[in-house]
Amino acid sequence: MTTETPHWLKSSYSDNGGACIEVATNLATANGVVPIRDSKNPSGPALNIPAASFAAFITSVKVEAFGGTP
Repeated sequence: MTTETPHWLKSSYSDNGGACIEVATNLATANGVVPIRDSKNPSGPALNIPAASFAAFITSVKVEAFGGTP
């Protein structure tokens, strides 16, 4: 069994003001989770959000932001 290393991504909309989160979506398929961490503390803890919950959150944000339907 191999363990994938998280590939941390930060939004391109981030202005580097320090109030950002990073996500590692590369683990969603293999592990069923999307780790999220504080970009100011990369060696700190990460929250492991179930991939389905993260997808529902992103869909909800898009619907609210753009007035669309899921």
